[in-house]
Amino acid sequence: MSNAINPIVWQEDRVLLVDQTLLPLAYKVVEIKTYQAMADAIRTMIVRGAPAIGVAAAYGLYLGAKEIHTSDRAVFLEQLAAIAKTLGTTRPTAVNLFWAIERVLSTVQNAQGDVPALQALILSTAKDIHGEDLATCQAIGDRGLAVLPQTPEKLTILTHCNAGALATAGYGTALGVIRSAWRENRLGMVYADETRPRLQGSKLTTWECVQEGIPVTQICDNMAAHCMQQGRIDAVVVGADRITANGDAANKIGTYSLAIVAKAHNVPFYVAAPLSTVDFSLSDGSQIPIEERDPKEIYQIGDTRICPEGVQFYNPAFDVTPAHLITAIITEKGAVSPDQLITLKA
Repeated sequence: MSNAINPIVWQEDRVLLVDQTLLPLAYKVVEIKTYQAMADAIRTMIVRGAPAIGVAAAYGLYLGAKEIHTSDRAVFLEQLAAIAKTLGTTRPTAVNLFWAIERVLSTVQNAQGDVPALQALILSTAKDIHGEDLATCQAIGDRGLAVLPQTPEKLTILTHCNAGALATAGYGTALGVIRSAWRENRLGMVYADETRPRLQGSKLTTWECVQEGIPVTQICDNMAAHCMQQGRIDAVVVGADRITANGDAANKIGTYSLAIVAKAHNVPFYVAAPLSTVDFSLSDGSQIPIEERDPKEIYQIGDTRICPEGVQFYNPAFDVTPAHLITAIITEKGAVSPDQLITLKA
């Protein structure tokens, strides 16, 4: 399948990002020329989705590295570490951000050569991470296709938030599984939760489906239980921003409640993510840092306030789905039950 959506493109001396804050009403490509601009793009969700954030951060390290003007290797590495710290503070929950930064830093620290050679190595490593993510997501799609329920009719799959091409290098994790099902003529309909408060499901997932002619129905988040009760949903497939060693998975807020509803209706619940999203250093989901965002996302839509003054707000961006609610975790190495995730570590 051709890669129709390219959310991140390296071009000569800059990164081109699709501005996801404007979709679906406007399609705009933003040029990122400095690591500070990349940090802002990650923080303000111009680029979003754990794998995409990792790719963006890797390129951000190069943009910063080429601004370091020294021939002293130690000074270069010290300043590079400071740039990495700036990028690492942008989104605390998405582990791919830290994985990509650590991979670049480790590669450079273990390499020989002068500063120009190290700068070139950072760029080549970022390009490797970019290319590998695309291949990984395509593999996740195919691995996921193999474990989806076998039904007499074409599948109806519910997804939450956006775990598609826009959230990765260009194919998607959860939406990658859906793309593979569509390619193999096994998909009848995608149900996309709107995903309050940022509405990634209605703004991004539906947009991606429309671009590729994949049939999609948007529902409000609180309609999922009703749809399952009516027998409309064959499976739920979501992405993840961090998965712990025991299989607990942090994903966009609302995922946990969706998993509970799926369990109550005997609907299989799958988490699709690359192995780089698995944080084997954390034993369970209680250790995952949960990002809290600006309350304006809740009380305001566009420029319009939708609730009265004097109200207090709580706006966690993610929740953690316990492993016992997850049917399988789908990675590029295969689909396993959460308690078998550790077997893929090697």
